[in-house]
Amino acid sequence: MAGFANILLPLPASASKCVFTYAVPDGMEEKAVFGVRVRILFNGRKTEGFVIETDVPAPDFKTVEITSVVDEEPVFTANQLRLARSMARYYICSEGEALSVMIPSGRRDVDLPALPEDREDSFGAVRELSADQKKALDIINGARNGMFYLFGVTGSGKTEVFLRAAEKTISEGRGVIYLVPEITLSHQLERQVSKRFGDRVAILHSGLTPAARMTRWRRILRGEVSLVIGARSAIFAPFKNLGLIIVDEEHEATYKSGFTPRYHARQIAQMRAASENAVLLMGSATPSLESYKLMKEGEITRIDLKEKVAGGLPPKVEVVDIGLSRSCLSERLKNAIGEVIKEGKQTILFLNRRGFSYNFHCRTCGYEMKCPNCSVSLTYHKDRNLMMCHYCGYTAEPVRVCPECGSLDTGFYGFGTEMVEEEVRNSFPNARIARLDTDVSAKKGALGKILDDFREGRIDILLGTQMVAKGLNFPNAELVGIVYADSALNLPDFRAEERTFDLITQVSGRTGRFSAAGRVIIQTYKPECRPIKYAAALKTEEFLESELEERRDTDFPPFSRLSSFVIRSQKREEAEEDAERLASRAAGIIKAMSGDSKFRASEIPVLIGCGPCPIEKMNNSYRFRILLKSPNGAALSAVMRAALHDFKTHSRTHIEIDMDSLHLL
Repeated sequence: MAGFANILLPLPASASKCVFTYAVPDGMEEKAVFGVRVRILFNGRKTEGFVIETDVPAPDFKTVEITSVVDEEPVFTANQLRLARSMARYYICSEGEALSVMIPSGRRDVDLPALPEDREDSFGAVRELSADQKKALDIINGARNGMFYLFGVTGSGKTEVFLRAAEKTISEGRGVIYLVPEITLSHQLERQVSKRFGDRVAILHSGLTPAARMTRWRRILRGEVSLVIGARSAIFAPFKNLGLIIVDEEHEATYKSGFTPRYHARQIAQMRAASENAVLLMGSATPSLESYKLMKEGEITRIDLKEKVAGGLPPKVEVVDIGLSRSCLSERLKNAIGEVIKEGKQTILFLNRRGFSYNFHCRTCGYEMKCPNCSVSLTYHKDRNLMMCHYCGYTAEPVRVCPECGSLDTGFYGFGTEMVEEEVRNSFPNARIARLDTDVSAKKGALGKILDDFREGRIDILLGTQMVAKGLNFPNAELVGIVYADSALNLPDFRAEERTFDLITQVSGRTGRFSAAGRVIIQTYKPECRPIKYAAALKTEEFLESELEERRDTDFPPFSRLSSFVIRSQKREEAEEDAERLASRAAGIIKAMSGDSKFRASEIPVLIGCGPCPIEKMNNSYRFRILLKSPNGAALSAVMRAALHDFKTHSRTHIEIDMDSLHLL
């Protein structure tokens, strides 16, 4: 026996411990070093763990030997381990869960494809910086740490500032992480970085195979990479000398993880920038209210970019009331599309609902065809002739006769991207049309091909969901049609108006980037609704101020922080009972905290309530939410951690912990 090592296991937060001592067999001591993964037996089962300490004193109990070593070289550093410990404290997960979410699961290296060539002409490359861009770079390049925000209209050259700041940081021998909210945007960035940074770029996102992600991860650890581009998980890139973190489209909710630990990439970026003495540079045309408030308070340095650098002007925006329309496309929008096609220009149509129709109902008895596993209506997908659930994947054959009353007076209600595509093809039979949503992009290579075809002018009309709304740069796109602007407004969520405004503003920014001819047509049932009126008038700051005032009055984020437990079980009564017991325990802890001098009276958390989630049943589990609020994140974390300590649930009950909840469905 060569010695002993401490192994960190990715056990749940409810486990009493997650670090265990194992014996290192003879001949394995040079392989079982800090930072590698090992295979072990734990409770009689084969599993993997992380070596976090070697040369451990012999314990006074019988140990089990490490079975084998997975990695030939370390896959995490002391910085990653420190970050995992910070995440475990705040997000109420185990250190092993936090570390396992960082590290790709791949085992072997694979050959990586070369980056695509940069075609500068198709991106309207900036050769001469504007005065605003020069000022921004002077401020950013003059700092060694701190937080900065590029607040600029779409097309104002934020990407160029990001890339030049990255060049400066790399020239100093420090690494750069560049986050984008969607994999779609990483494809576009790939083209822009090849000439600037050569092969010292790594792309990291969940769309890669585990082996491809691990190959890139190891290159970063070896110092062969200077710039990492990717979606949310790229924030964990293991640079040993990190100098700059860029968070593009900072407002996007996709930066928040939907799985344990439910981290927010912006918060992790703040943690890393502070602990590794790096600069955090964020940017958006529509900042989150959290960041906007910090800018107003001086915690983040605001840098304005007010002009479109390629000579474009703000688009002309028109709001069309579709209250009496029976069609997906108003006559006004159809006429505008026809005019744009005649001019040899392109149109983007945006609708944030995929499928053909999202509700089958009976007009006689009111029956709706719902998912048996989830509390949602099934969506009709005409191209597959199936009713589908977008939450659990359940499918069923469509029906024409009501199964409840036998009536033939049935039909589909509402429209999705498939129905809009059908109407567009009927209205413009000679146009070249493509649809881009998750149904289409799931096909290998489809995403990149459609974007390339549209960029190169081989598509006249591109119809899509959020994939076409964010950051994409199409110089020949002259018209944007927002098919249905109200889709998010009916959700039971206090952020609904903010998200509606952001989406309208962002998708409107896909036109008018290079000319004065950009046009936007917003179709809506609620033309007087506040976010639609402000977005149509291009009044971003005014909307942010009005929304901030409303949140202040209601004491909702960013003036407080919301966190929640979601208790789920296949047995409704068990989920409800466990939720009520946990809520009662949390209430008792909050009451006891009132005499704790560690927190001010105004910081003591408030239990807002306990009840069924708006989507009560999901994936065959009943869900109850306990919602808490406090201006102090540490106070919330303390209450939630204490409430969970030694809390026993029914065997089939699971508890999800969500600090700083973004989605309340």
